[in-house]
Amino acid sequence: MADINAVARQFAEYYYGKFSANRADLVPLYREQSMLTFESSQHIGVGNIAEKYTGLPFGQVAARISTLDAQPTPTGICIFVTGELQLEDQEQPLRFCQCFNLVSESGSYWVLNDIFRLNYG
Repeated sequence: MADINAVARQFAEYYYGKFSANRADLVPLYREQSMLTFESSQHIGVGNIAEKYTGLPFGQVAARISTLDAQPTPTGICIFVTGELQLEDQEQPLRFCQCFNLVSESGSYWVLNDIFRLNYG
């Protein structure tokens, strides 16, 4: 079994690197049965998830991970992330949390479930 913490770190570095640079590059991480809940709006399938990510109303963003926790699941890994998003036109960063359910397949992982929330307050 792979070291889930190492896999989680590698996944998070890849994911947030793509999220910061070009969100369209996140599309290959998802499948037709994938589901994204982004601030309570739900999106199922690759096309809908791609549309949500590429339609976000901000350009460049820098993502900083504060915490990262991982647990094994029967089909892969559950990853929980907290951090900050620094938008290019905002002085204060936005705090967020995100949970991924990764499925292991042929030596790699894809995202079955993705839940994202901004933390206000």
